[in-house]
Amino acid sequence: MKNYYLLFTMSLLVVSLSNTKKDVATNLIQNNEIICTDNNCKGTYQGPEFVNGSDIAHQFSNTMSVKVGHQLKDLYRTGKYNKVDFNNIEMTTEGMGSGTVVYYLKIPFKKVSEKCEGYTAFDHVGGWNHAPALAERKKQLKGALMKGHQLNISSLKTTKEGLQEYWIQWKHKMVQKECE
Repeated sequence: MKNYYLLFTMSLLVVSLSNTKKDVATNLIQNNEIICTDNNCKGTYQGPEFVNGSDIAHQFSNTMSVKVGHQLKDLYRTGKYNKVDFNNIEMTTEGMGSGTVVYYLKIPFKKVSEKCEGYTAFDHVGGWNHAPALAERKKQLKGALMKGHQLNISSLKTTKEGLQEYWIQWKHKMVQKECE
């Protein structure tokens, strides 16, 4: 068992020395699976909170946002119109502050009857123990909106350990151009 632990530790050291911060973050996040269905996307990140000062655990929100956006688009293209059910989002961040965190996230979908009631783009803004920069994110996403449309933004979601997130959805300009 000691030899395995030593080999594992040395492997991590080699990986951290041979990769940039971004590469390490990408490898850690990619090794934590997200499963999407017609009803939701859910997954768990388990690993370090920070690597070389980079907020690795929180980057799982970025990964989840991309997966949810892809799933909403895929569902839309097959005639299954949805939006994210903000009220039933599940977020937990056990172990925060210990160096290792287990970040569980479930983003549920709500079916809608009309294609233009659905959403096909998804993002977030948040952080650990500080207010999310919502005004800045709104400015960043303004160009992604169709004329006359608005962002649909959740209430502030907070885990007991202090992760705070706003979840954001909108109609993708190219995918839902008939909804302009």
